[in-house]
Amino acid sequence: MASYIFLRFMIMLVGIMPFSFLYLFSDLIYFLLYYGIGYRRKVVAENLSSSFPDKDAAEIRLLTKKFYHHLCDISLESIKGFSMSPEELVRRHHILNPELADHYYNLGISAIALPAHYNNWEWGSLSPGLQIKYPLVAFYKPMTNTRVDAYIKRHRAKFNTTLASIKGTSNTFTELSDSPYAYLMASDQSPTNLKESYWFDFLHHDTPWLHGPEKYARKYNWPVIYVDIQKIKRGYYKLNMVLLTENPASLPEGEITRMYVQHLEKSILQEPAYWLWSHRRWKHRR
Repeated sequence: MASYIFLRFMIMLVGIMPFSFLYLFSDLIYFLLYYGIGYRRKVVAENLSSSFPDKDAAEIRLLTKKFYHHLCDISLESIKGFSMSPEELVRRHHILNPELADHYYNLGISAIALPAHYNNWEWGSLSPGLQIKYPLVAFYKPMTNTRVDAYIKRHRAKFNTTLASIKGTSNTFTELSDSPYAYLMASDQSPTNLKESYWFDFLHHDTPWLHGPEKYARKYNWPVIYVDIQKIKRGYYKLNMVLLTENPASLPEGEITRMYVQHLEKSILQEPAYWLWSHRRWKHRR
């Protein structure tokens, strides 16, 4: 109950803030998070140092600070998303080429969209439903607090997006396969099933990748699209959809994942601070 009340309070508080004040608030949280609490600073520094061995300690420290600034921004932006109007969402989280997705929708074909935890991915379950023809299905890990979970699911659904539990991924595809949907599958989190994972070099690490996105793309032979989210400035993002393949079944196994990894690494190398460095991405070994 306390978590639900706190969530609603934060949604109300952040909702009435203009963006200019929201980022002043973010700066304050950054100071407390980085200098006071020191939230996962060691994990972030280790991840950045091992991923960019050519950078010295001063460069890693600057990258770490920039990451924490960004983390505070997107955390508040995520909460702000609960109260943003459709017009503001589209203006701040704008898809550059919606015609790519619309082409396959017009053909009556579903598509699998592969975003990542890069830049503001949270608005990615809100704004696309306002900009492309597809109804969206976003897979997520349900929260233990059922009231909070139900509230978030209900909120996300208002802009043509349905949240589906990752525990029922197979059933979701089976139930909806006769109608065209765009399935959002953030694919850069650490997998739990290492036996079925694909392994590729990524940022100087031997890295396991989820097998699910490729598994379902090949099973249904639906187009696969990489979603590249770039930050223009604070509170403004542009999304570019890149077609990886429209015939997954024709590719060697693992090739779709390899292409996704390649595109994600390219995005991160352009602006390293905007990926989610605070998670323990390399806790597994082959």
